[in-house]
Amino acid sequence: MRESAMTTPLVPVSQIATAADLLKAYAAGQRNFEYVLLAEADLTGADLKGCDFSYADFGGANLSGCNLRGADLSYANLGDANLTNTDLRGAMLIGTDLRTATITAAQFHQADYDPDETHFPSGFDPVQQGLKADR
Repeated sequence: MRESAMTTPLVPVSQIATAADLLKAYAAGQRNFEYVLLAEADLTGADLKGCDFSYADFGGANLSGCNLRGADLSYANLGDANLTNTDLRGAMLIGTDLRTATITAAQFHQADYDPDETHFPSGFDPVQQGLKADR
């Protein structure tokens, strides 16, 4: 008879205060990071695909080169965040604030957005970038 695998307990989001805390929790299998507060964090090149970052604060964070494929960033603050070369394909961007984010060469194909609630930088065309309207 085999012993069941031990599971790592989830870290309460309130205890995730640094990029290192987030990466450690992700490596342990945690994917729910709703309301996490990581403004100004440096997550350059991190693989965080499939996470729930709804209502998170990444204001001013460096997310350049991150893999955020399929992540839920609904109602997240990404103001002043660096999303250069970030993979956001298939992400949920409903109500996300990207107005002052740097999105150079970011990939948005098949990401969901709400035309009335998602905020993009001036001149950004979500349809041309391959996003799909949720409404």
